[in-house]
Amino acid sequence: MLGWQYHYVDNNSGVGVLDKAVRVLDALEAGPAALGDLAVRTGLPRATAHRLAVALEVHQLVGRTDDGRFQLGPRISPVGDLLAGMAEPVLRALRDATGESAQCYIRTGSSRRCIAAAERASGLRDTVPVGTVLPMTAGSAAHVLLAWSAEPLPRAASFDADELAATRRRGWADSVEEREAGLGSVSAPVFAADGSVVAALSVSGPLQRLTRSPGRRHGAAVVSAAAEVGEALSRGRTSLPTR
Repeated sequence: MLGWQYHYVDNNSGVGVLDKAVRVLDALEAGPAALGDLAVRTGLPRATAHRLAVALEVHQLVGRTDDGRFQLGPRISPVGDLLAGMAEPVLRALRDATGESAQCYIRTGSSRRCIAAAERASGLRDTVPVGTVLPMTAGSAAHVLLAWSAEPLPRAASFDADELAATRRRGWADSVEEREAGLGSVSAPVFAADGSVVAALSVSGPLQRLTRSPGRRHGAAVVSAAAEVGEALSRGRTSLPTR
C-alpha cells in the first residue's frame, strides 16, 4: 500500500466506501492509532473512521493493541504473525543466555513495532511490551532496519550513514542512551531467503550490566539468535513481503 498521505489524494476508485476503508488501512501502516489519531491521518470524521475501523475489524483486516488502539489485523500482517511465532522461543533462549530482555521488531511505515518479547523475571530491565511502537530515529533496532534499506535517514535520526555502514560490516548495531537515559541495546538483522531484512532481534537493558559497549558484550549472541529465526523463516516460507 501507499502511504496514507498520498493514497487517498491520488487514487480514487469511484466507490466511496471502499476508498475510505483503504484510507484507514493505509493510515494504520504507519503504526497503531487511537481513534482521534486515525481521524487525523485519514482526514475522515471521527464517526466515519470509527465505523470503518470496526467493520474492518470484523474481517480481521484491523485489530487492536492491548491499550485499545487500532492496528493492522492478522489477515494483512502475515510477516508479523509468522515471525512472532518463530521468534518467541528464540527470544526466550536469548534472554536466558544474556540475562537481558529480548525483543523482535518489524518496520511499520515510519515506525518499528515489537511483535514478540521475552522479559527478565526480576531486577532492572528494559520492558518493551508486545505491540509497542517506537520511532525509527533511535535505538539499535532502528539502525538495523535502516542499514539494509535504500531509504534516506529520518531527519531526526540520532545516527548517521557512517554508522549504518558500520552496522552492515559488523552484522549488528548497538546503541547507548539513544532511546532512554541509562539504557543500551544491541540488535541484529533477520534475513529472509531472498536476502531482505524483515526484522531486527534485540537485547536491551541498563548500562550497569550492558556497559557502554553492548555489542561487544552480546553482539555475537544476538547475531546467532537472529540467524536462527532467519533459518526457520526460510524453511517455512521462501520469501516474504517487507514493510
